[in-house]
Amino acid sequence: MKMEKYQWGIVLVGIVLGLMLSVQYRSYKDINETPPIARVQALSNEINQKKEERNRLQQRVNELREKLDKKASVSDINRRELEIYRIIAGTKAVVGPGVEVTLNDSNVALPPGQDPNLFVLHDEDVLRVINELKAAGAEAIALNGVRLIATSEIRCIGPTILTNKNKRLPAPFTITAIGNPDTLENSLFMKGGVVEQLKIWGIQVQVRKKTGIEIAEYTGPTTFEYARPAVEE
Repeated sequence: MKMEKYQWGIVLVGIVLGLMLSVQYRSYKDINETPPIARVQALSNEINQKKEERNRLQQRVNELREKLDKKASVSDINRRELEIYRIIAGTKAVVGPGVEVTLNDSNVALPPGQDPNLFVLHDEDVLRVINELKAAGAEAIALNGVRLIATSEIRCIGPTILTNKNKRLPAPFTITAIGNPDTLENSLFMKGGVVEQLKIWGIQVQVRKKTGIEIAEYTGPTTFEYARPAVEE
């Protein structure tokens, strides 16, 4: 009986040792098969770095998009400003409301002893009408379809008027001006104004308000021999 108990004790001890060795072996195997903690930490840090780099790149993309939008807006503003400058310079065709003024020599019989030149249109008469329209806010003016600009002259050349250095225009003269039609018309017909003075000599003046006037662009020479852009300090 004692021998059997002793044998059973040995068997039991062997079973326990076997279980312990088996558990130890499996634990050792799991440890070997599991990535080291340092490697896991390294991968985690790399992932975080990639995320930070992605965020920086996204922020850069956003900044570039915002900058591009601003440049596009500035470009649009520059284009609008350029259009305004071209209108002011007269190098762009324009349309708008305004007035059409037609001037022609007198059609009344010449009184005896009167100077016939008083009943004929002169360059100064046309110039006075144009100046009155400018003073009333005309934004674009043409004479017989020829666009007038800041350097356009009005000169008498025999029976014609010379403008833009090489444009000879015969009577009747048609002046088209874009601006407020009422203001432009009133400026011509005010008491003691240019129309009243012209009609004293029988000069034919017709003023018509129009909702749509088209004035072509200036096509004359644009060279400047003396004027230069001022240098900003």
